[in-house]
Amino acid sequence: MSESSPSTRFAVRLLGEFVRLGLRDLVLCPGSRSQALALAADEYERAGLLHLHVRLDERVAGFLALGLAAESGVPAAVVVTSGTAVANLHPAVLEAHHSGVPLLLLTADRPTELRGIRSNQTTHQPGIFGRAARYTTDVPAPGPASGFRTQPGDESLDPSSIASESWAHAVGTTKGVAGPGPVHLNLAFREPLSSISDADDELELERVRAHLDAPSTPSVDVTLGDRRRRSTLLVERGPRTVVIAGNAAGPAAEDVAHAGGWPLIAEVTSGSRFGRNLVAGYRPLLDDPELGGRIERAIVFGHPTLSRQVPALLKRADVETIVVAPHGAEAYDPGRNARVVGQVSVTSGPVDRAWLGAWVVASRAVLAAQDDDVAPDLEAGHSHDPAQRLAFAQAEFAAIRRPLDRRLLVEAVWRATWPHDRLVFGASRLIREADQVLGGKKVRVHANRGLAGIDGTTATATGIALASQADGSPGVTRVLVGDLTFLHDIGALLPGYDERMPRLQVIVGNDGGGTIFDGLEVAASAAPEAMQRVLYTPQRVDIQKLAEGFGWGYVRAKTRAELDQALTAPVERPVVIEVPLDR
Repeated sequence: MSESSPSTRFAVRLLGEFVRLGLRDLVLCPGSRSQALALAADEYERAGLLHLHVRLDERVAGFLALGLAAESGVPAAVVVTSGTAVANLHPAVLEAHHSGVPLLLLTADRPTELRGIRSNQTTHQPGIFGRAARYTTDVPAPGPASGFRTQPGDESLDPSSIASESWAHAVGTTKGVAGPGPVHLNLAFREPLSSISDADDELELERVRAHLDAPSTPSVDVTLGDRRRRSTLLVERGPRTVVIAGNAAGPAAEDVAHAGGWPLIAEVTSGSRFGRNLVAGYRPLLDDPELGGRIERAIVFGHPTLSRQVPALLKRADVETIVVAPHGAEAYDPGRNARVVGQVSVTSGPVDRAWLGAWVVASRAVLAAQDDDVAPDLEAGHSHDPAQRLAFAQAEFAAIRRPLDRRLLVEAVWRATWPHDRLVFGASRLIREADQVLGGKKVRVHANRGLAGIDGTTATATGIALASQADGSPGVTRVLVGDLTFLHDIGALLPGYDERMPRLQVIVGNDGGGTIFDGLEVAASAAPEAMQRVLYTPQRVDIQKLAEGFGWGYVRAKTRAELDQALTAPVERPVVIEVPLDR
């Protein structure tokens, strides 16, 4: 058997090092310059050492990897060829940077001698992601020299050094407080770009397998990084305090609220929206002088993005702000006066039950007032008066047949979702509606709120579904989006050839355009014709034909009964559930 090319030999060893470190998912887009990496990834999947996902669109691939990593906490890799393919990763890289999601970006490039002379598909790729990349390295093309070194002592082409350094930056275990995020390996390859694997390449796969099978293989905690980078603050109980949990805050926010006996304001994507201290109807309460007006201290977790009341509170001069951010170059601080710490602990002592109780009771009243608008009288259903029971049955029947609105939509999706499921929100009016009306529930919720863009939502949800169902979980991943968010990521409906597709429901609230602008100041000043053309951007796409053209199932649900049936039906293949909504 002939010796493999330097490109193939290097690709096999580099991926082998990443697999040893914990890499389990690699998303690949086709391309000539990246062929050695592509063929090596295929070999690792055939050996049962890697999950390979192939996509045509690099933007889709980037967000698919983002979803895989966001759910698992383990870096996912993306392999693309040179040129515009690299640029198409940028939206996902920015989201990963701002959300602290670990990614490995393996971009193929021309060797040095072909750069700067207008070679085809060649641009300046090193540093293309700027400050969004935790770490960038421009790796020269491997040559035939032993160990890939170009000269004695040169470690620039040592696959082990490259992989370990990149992995450490991706998971956030290097010095500093940057935390997990995207890492860019720009990998030059010189022709011949690939060759048939030789005995040494096959031996490398066996070494990787033996390493993973060894019982002494240490586990690597990649989800938390180094929590010692910022100090722990001991918080006194005295001041009237609220705990605020923004996107991806996690259960730590609920723990602190419970320990302190403080009201918990938890956004719907916080991962903290549960527990006895939860204040779900928080927006009007923050505006209330007797509650929000008396706040003296706020302890903030995660990234709040769904209300104007929270940043307004944190800008107040009379409110002490403590932001809990174990890592990250930036911390959420709209008032520019916060104290940023790594963790908080609470002193022992009596709980201010009057303060907590006032918030919890008021929150229940807010939600109850909303329920009175739509819910039948439950007491009438148990009445001994036949007329009252009949009235209840008629009201319940009418409610089931009532056309859906945004509130009924988000409530139905929330009701159908359980702890073994996953729920993903796109950037639309629906996530804000959910944040206002939904109660507490301990379910795993995701959203791309780092930059809160509409792009990549379905691709991200697909990655979340694949990662959450990889161990045989019976759960379903539901992604709730508006029509424009759905159409913006339509390429994500195209599955990889002959690949397993997850149990996925994409629920599209179709109100014919970007009605989120109705809630912004521009709606009161712009001409109706201009609003329609340049802000609402209405569409007339036949979503059923679109879904079926990609091989997806399709259901149209116009009533609560139809939606409940669609949400709870067995998911044998990915399905689009279209819900028509009034403008």
